[in-house]
This record gives sequence, structure tokens and C-alpha cells, in this order.
Amino acid sequence: QVQLVESGGGLVQPGGSLRLSCAASGFTLDYYAIAWFRQAPGKEREGVSCISSRDPRRSYVHFVEGRFTISRDNAKNTVYLQMDNLKPEDTAAYYCAAVRSGNRCLLSRVWYDHWGQGTQVTVSS
Repeated sequence: QVQLVESGGGLVQPGGSLRLSCAASGFTLDYYAIAWFRQAPGKEREGVSCISSRDPRRSYVHFVEGRFTISRDNAKNTVYLQMDNLKPEDTAAYYCAAVRSGNRCLLSRVWYDHWGQGTQVTVSS
């Protein structure tokens, strides 16, 4: 059974850090592009960052660039999102998504065909 499971969310103060994990089961991530999306209450799901399958290329939405870092460990079948200097506006449910792809990734929801259930990130003092 193909499954993506996110973990690492929680409550953090502004300026703090969290590392999200996206673990795959039922398939290997080696040939998949992976993205992180987020959705705040009342808002549409938006792309945050993505990483391609090979020669990893990374892409970030402008409002997280310099604060978030995406990485992958194919040996562990896991992708990470390191989030530093978190702000209250980063509060959202974070989802990872996967699609079999070559050397590119896109921050477009329609491009991905496997999704996790999400992990909640709350940034508040």
C-alpha cells in the first residue's frame, strides 16, 4: 500500500524551529519528486517547497526562502523540511506529496498523485 506519513509538527514560539519528516512506505522515493504544501484554516493549499528525484533541485516559495530547507535521504525513504525562524503566519497543516518524475519538481498541487494526511504546525507565543 502506497503511503506517505508526515511527522514533526507541533507548537513552537515565534523564531523557533521544527523539522518535519515525510516517510514513504509501499514504494521507494528514489525516482519521485517530493513537495511540501500547507493549508491554513479558510485558505487554499499552497506549495512551500519541493525537491526533485535526481541531482536534487530545490524550489521554495518566496515567503519561506532563507528560512526553510528541504532535503531527502533516499536510504531512509524520507524527505525533511527544516523550518527555522518560524512566524505566526506559518501556522498551518503541512502535507507532503509525491509524483514519479525526473530531474524537476513543481509547486503545483495538480502535479502530485500521492499525498500524506498532514501534520499541524502552530507558531504562537
